[in-house]
Amino acid sequence: MIKRMLIMLVLVGVVLGGLFGFKGFVNGKIQEAMAGMANAPQTVSAAKATTSHWQPTIDAVGSLRAVRGAELSLEVPGVVEEILFQSGDEVQAGQILLRLRAEDELAKLQSLEAMAQIAQITYDRNFRLLKSQTISQAVVDSDEANLRNARAQVAQQKAIVDKKTLRAPFAGKLGLRQVDLGQYLAAGSVIATLQSLDPIFVDFLLPQQAVAQLAVGAKVEARVDAFPDRVFTGKVTAINPKVETASRNIRVRATLPNADQKLLPGMFAAVQLETGAAERLITLPQTAVSYNPYGSLVYLVDGKGNGSDGKPQLTARQVFVTTGATRGDQVAILKGVAAGDMVVTSGQMKLRNGVPVVIDNSVVPKNDPAPKIVDH
Repeated sequence: MIKRMLIMLVLVGVVLGGLFGFKGFVNGKIQEAMAGMANAPQTVSAAKATTSHWQPTIDAVGSLRAVRGAELSLEVPGVVEEILFQSGDEVQAGQILLRLRAEDELAKLQSLEAMAQIAQITYDRNFRLLKSQTISQAVVDSDEANLRNARAQVAQQKAIVDKKTLRAPFAGKLGLRQVDLGQYLAAGSVIATLQSLDPIFVDFLLPQQAVAQLAVGAKVEARVDAFPDRVFTGKVTAINPKVETASRNIRVRATLPNADQKLLPGMFAAVQLETGAAERLITLPQTAVSYNPYGSLVYLVDGKGNGSDGKPQLTARQVFVTTGATRGDQVAILKGVAAGDMVVTSGQMKLRNGVPVVIDNSVVPKNDPAPKIVDH
């Protein structure tokens, strides 16, 4: 009986030992697999941090307007008798563009000129008689006053006749003609628009915080949707001495050369104003920087120790950085990264300090300081 009991106890011990041994073996394999997964290399893209020429700028939205522009009209009403221009013509200052019918005004002018001529003859005759004491000085003074009055009426009538003729107030390009021959025009009716297009102004608003960075003569670059591949360069020519109280913005005006007249008044323009002196700064693709409540950070790639194949093992190291301005796809790094550091540009979501990495740059993020919109 005792022998059977001992055999049973030995068998139970062997079974329990096997179970515990097998469980320990499984747990060890699991821990080994988990450790291997934790240290599995992560594939990322990376690039060396480089320095580049960085010009501080301020971006704004502006509108184009002509240096000189006017809606042409006449001060007096009348019927159109002659049109001496075509839509879109280039005209010179003083060039006659249109005449209204003026027969009545011309006839009245001739009548007034005749009266002025009689007044001149009367004055000359009485002035000679005054020398011989035939008439009094009072008569000559009255004749002189009548002569001056007649001359003033002639000048007034000439001004009325002249207002029947439209002349270009300045050189420029005419718009579409708004009138026809024989049409009756009321005073102030628009006949055509005249715009002087070279050079051309671009007006834009900046916040009052930028006042200290503004200076007359600063370089300005403007882009318009009509010519996306072209940059129009000019200079700041005027700064409004008053900040608008409603928006706390200040209005700035720049002048752009426009010899080919591609820019037209009323166009929208994206404006970039250069401020301060150019610098050499560390630049990275914006995708390289991760932002969180604790600050901005990047992952540097370090080569420490040897891997299983004997080659240097690359690992990720988290570094907090101070970022500056952005331009296009790039961001300036003011502190935390040195030139030549290898920085992870994509794949940061799966990284932490000390994780092995494998660099694969077959697909890399864009790093263009001035990206362009491409229509597909």
